Parts: sequence; C-alpha cells; structure tokens
Amino acid sequence: MNPAENYIINQPEPYKSILLQLQVIIESTVKGLELKYKWKLPYYYLGGNPFCYLNVTKGYVDVGLWAAAHIPEYDQYLIGEKRKVIKSLRYFSLDEIDQEVLVSVLIALKEVNHKGFWKK
Repeated sequence: MNPAENYIINQPEPYKSILLQLQVIIESTVKGLELKYKWKLPYYYLGGNPFCYLNVTKGYVDVGLWAAAHIPEYDQYLIGEKRKVIKSLRYFSLDEIDQEVLVSVLIALKEVNHKGFWKK
C-alpha cells in the first residue's frame, strides 16, 4: 500500500468512510488520475499536473481543487476561506457528499486542469 492509501485507511471514523467514498467517486469519474502522496496528503495528478487533494482537518474532510479559479460557475459550492487560489468542497459527514455536485465539479475541473493554478 502506498503512503496516500495509508493516510486514508488510517484515519479514524467518520473520516475514513468519507475519504473512501470520495476516493471511489473521484477515481470512477476522472480516468487517468495518479494518486500520489505530496505535502503529507493524498494528491491526485492528471497528466502530470496536480488535480485535487484530500485532507482531514478541523473536523471535516477537504477536497482541495487545484484549478478551482477556472471554474467560477461552481463557486456557490466551493469554499475558499483564507486561501488565495485553491478552493475546496468540505464534508463533515458521509451524508453530506452530494455526488451530483462532486461529479459535476470534477468533470469541469478536468476540462480546465491544464490551465494551471492561477487564472490569467
């Protein structure tokens, strides 16, 4: 098992279940992702570029979206507090995962991920 998978498996509940569900949705929605362990977090890469990361912090799971600046049509769902560019989807429980929204955001992100971090 790689360190990213260890991170997910070794989380206490309910975070472990949330992370596993997110992992299934992310990997089944966007083909060709590579799961790495960067900055002590599970990080998905697409075509050599960062795509999104999973982070357990402050009582929730954060799905950080690398190129979120390029998908402003989803800003109503994304949280950017105290961050300059990266925005995220935040989940406090398994029931909060809105698969339709998550899949839509992932598909939109896939289309713009090659544009990079900053919106120019």
